Amino acid sequence: MPGALLTDLYELNMAASYLHRGMDALATFSLFVRTLPANRGFLVAAGLEPCLEFLEDFGFEEEDLPYLADALGYDEATIEAFRDLRFTGDVWAVPEGRIVTADEPLIEITAPIAVAQLVETYLLNVITFQTTIASKAARCRIAANGKDLVDFAFRRTQGIDAAMAVARCTAMVGFVATSNVEAARRYGLRVAGTMAHSYIQSFPSEADAFRAFAQDFPDRTTFLVDTYDTINGVRSAIEVIREMGLADRLGVRLDSGDLDALSREARRTLDEAGLPHVRIFASGGLDEEDVERLVRAGAPIDAFGVGTRIGVSADAPYLDSAYKLVEYDGRAVLKLSEAKATEPGRKQVFRRPGGDVIGLRDEPGPTGAEPLLVPVMQAGRRTGPPRTLDGARRLFERDLERLPETARRLAAPEPPKAIFSEALERLTRETRAEALRRAGVRA
Repeated sequence: MPGALLTDLYELNMAASYLHRGMDALATFSLFVRTLPANRGFLVAAGLEPCLEFLEDFGFEEEDLPYLADALGYDEATIEAFRDLRFTGDVWAVPEGRIVTADEPLIEITAPIAVAQLVETYLLNVITFQTTIASKAARCRIAANGKDLVDFAFRRTQGIDAAMAVARCTAMVGFVATSNVEAARRYGLRVAGTMAHSYIQSFPSEADAFRAFAQDFPDRTTFLVDTYDTINGVRSAIEVIREMGLADRLGVRLDSGDLDALSREARRTLDEAGLPHVRIFASGGLDEEDVERLVRAGAPIDAFGVGTRIGVSADAPYLDSAYKLVEYDGRAVLKLSEAKATEPGRKQVFRRPGGDVIGLRDEPGPTGAEPLLVPVMQAGRRTGPPRTLDGARRLFERDLERLPETARRLAAPEPPKAIFSEALERLTRETRAEALRRAGVRA
């Protein structure tokens, strides 16, 4: 597991300073997204399970300590304090797969301040990236309107760890398979793949390549038909299917050109050959807008492979996420920076039909509302077994059904706006006045 050095230097500096001064009171930090990208109507919470694994195993390895002393110059007392640090705190979080919006805490950490500070970088990295990808993938799900989707992102993601996370997040929102074999093994996913153009080119003819592949994989044969001429490739596939008597799990893959026109001609050619059961799979630099356009046009495509643009969330590659202190040693705190002000106190998000309410964790909330944040760690240990991807997918499906159509739109979506409870607004006013007084700012 990753160690405690996966942090920014200023986190180490602050932690060392806290430890020097015996500042070990409990601090609560809240991780949230300030504003949604212009083309997002919602977010899908993701990344929690990897973060809980990190927190359970958090600590400095023995080999980390000489580096901290020799290269970074921390004194012996600090090194000894670092040696003993573990995450012993509590975590409340929105379960993976749930749909959220701006300002709503995705995770709240309560722990001695040095440790709560040190885990900031890792939590922000994982939650931000995986929520970004899950949200992008969810838009593809909406665009596909029931058609199958397969994750093809592995070769274009910005790193191997990112590829693993993309496979996991796409499965969370309902993709049926991934091309990533290791991700399929690790997360129990269905793996899918066909062949490359190089395979076709290495044989004397297209039909020879199709025949060889079908001999080796007769029970899962999808023919890549656009290496030379797409419709001629479809005819070659038909020839091999008839010749070899293939019947099960058959498809043709279109990877270039006018996918609408080519899919229609391919479907007509297959149907005329008495092969209506042969599926048409489309790929080739697709994103949710391409998928939506093809589905709305009625293109006879059964499944889509999406890769590059989803693997980097090309149109919105980051989120304006933040990890901010909201309580220290029982005292509510806030930040008043222009355009970056925060609300104080440990929080809860209450979901109700009229819109979400962000309130204080210990307030009752609106009648009939569902609390989104749940306790997932206490005293450094999980409150239950790890949640599964199937469970996250069920939560996503339920929330997606209830999401307003205006937020589901791919173009010009209108994200739901959460409001603050009266109790939170009152605490904010009181904490603001106290913060200004402490800062010596005159009203």
